Amino acid sequence: MAGEKILVIDDDKNICELLRLYLEKEGYTVILSYDGEDAIIQFNTLKPDLLLLDVMLPGLDGWQVCREIRKKHNTPIIMLTAKGETFDKVLGLELGADDYVVKPFDAKEVVARVKAVLRRLGPANQSTEIKEVTYDKLVVNMTRYELKVDNKIIDTPPKELELLFHLASNPNRVYTRDQLLDEVWGFEYYGDSRTIDVHVKRLREKLEGVSPQWSLKTVWGVGYKFEVNE
Repeated sequence: MAGEKILVIDDDKNICELLRLYLEKEGYTVILSYDGEDAIIQFNTLKPDLLLLDVMLPGLDGWQVCREIRKKHNTPIIMLTAKGETFDKVLGLELGADDYVVKPFDAKEVVARVKAVLRRLGPANQSTEIKEVTYDKLVVNMTRYELKVDNKIIDTPPKELELLFHLASNPNRVYTRDQLLDEVWGFEYYGDSRTIDVHVKRLREKLEGVSPQWSLKTVWGVGYKFEVNE
C-alpha cells in the first residue's frame, strides 16, 4: 500500500509539516502546497493518488480547487477545515469531496482516513473476485470503480459508487441513513446523516429515468432502497 502520492494543501505550514511527518512514517510520498493555484498545478503535474485539501486558502479556496479537479478527475479528496457547520459539510460533499475532517484534528485520525480511502481504491484489494452488480442499463463494478449507465461510463466519486453498490447489492431492502453511514462509511466517519442525502441526490442526477425496471427510492421517515420491479 505504501508509496502512494498524497498532495497536502494548506496555507498553515506547520499543519503541512505535521501531516508530512505522519504520512511519510507510513510510507507515503508527500507533496506540499500552500495555495489553491499552486495546488492545481501540482495536481496536474504530479498526478497524486489522494488530496488532503484545506478549505480556507489564499487565492483559490478549497471549494474552488475541489470543483476544478472534479471537472475531469475522480481522485479522492479529503477536506480539511476549521468549519464544522452542516452547511459546509454538505457543500463539500456536493462538490465531490469523499470525506471531511474538522480542525483541530488528530494527525493519526487523518492518516486512518487516508488509509481507508486508499484501501478501497488501491491494489491492496488483492481479491480476484469481480465485485459487480448488473441491472437493465446499469453496471456497477467495484473492481474497476466504474459506473456504466446505458452502456456509457459515468464519472462518479468513489463514495457514491460504494453507496450505490451497497444498495444495489441488496435490492428492495430498506436502509436507514445511520445504517448506511455505518455500513458504507464505516466507524471512522464522524459526520451526520445528511451526508447520505447529498450522495443520493447526486446519484439520482445520474440515474433518474434510465430504466423502468429499477430506481433509487426514498422511504419517507426511514431511509432509502434500491427498488427492483419483480
